Amino acid sequence: MTDRAVLLWIHGGGWRARSEEDGGALAPLGLRVVPATYRFAAEARWPAQLDDVRAAARDARAAAGGLPLLVGGDSAGAMLALHLGLRGVDRPGDVHGVLAYWAPVDPLDPDWRRLRRHDDPWAGLLGHPPAPGDAATADATVASHLGSGVPVLLVHGRDDAAVPAAQSVGLAGRLLAAGHPAHLWLTHGGHALDLDRPDIRAVTAAFLDRVLPPA
Repeated sequence: MTDRAVLLWIHGGGWRARSEEDGGALAPLGLRVVPATYRFAAEARWPAQLDDVRAAARDARAAAGGLPLLVGGDSAGAMLALHLGLRGVDRPGDVHGVLAYWAPVDPLDPDWRRLRRHDDPWAGLLGHPPAPGDAATADATVASHLGSGVPVLLVHGRDDAAVPAAQSVGLAGRLLAAGHPAHLWLTHGGHALDLDRPDIRAVTAAFLDRVLPPA
């Protein structure tokens, strides 16, 4: 299949490790998948991770040969993909779309804080526990950066015990209210689902047909 776009894939792992998912299952949908790396929380605090994936996106765009640039990721990588897509590589709106799978997006979400009160990866990312009124917490919250109009796909398992599904549900509503074409697929299963699962593959393909030129 001819490549329709370049997908910069940002791995998950709680901003402190590398998950096994590499986004390769999406390549048959016409995507040239390019991996991105970033410094873990133990090496550098937020927003160093966004700086790193922006640099990776510039390299991917330069090598894309004119193909559209998408950004995507799973879990913590999906949060970084959302920031990169919504805020832009160099300016808001310079990314064609975001594919975010089971993304943590709100460090102050009460469900998240109950679930992860003894092990909160956001605290490691920020260098301190997230708190209302804290500038770093606000900057790391995805919904602080809406309005560029970039299309977003959100996929989440209803029974996710690592990242509450309400994170994606709530963000979808805020994206729509801010004028973003937002596609939400809330499905069965937990965290780190198989990207090649038929329903996830189908909803991803439908999103690509919406945001990319015809194959």
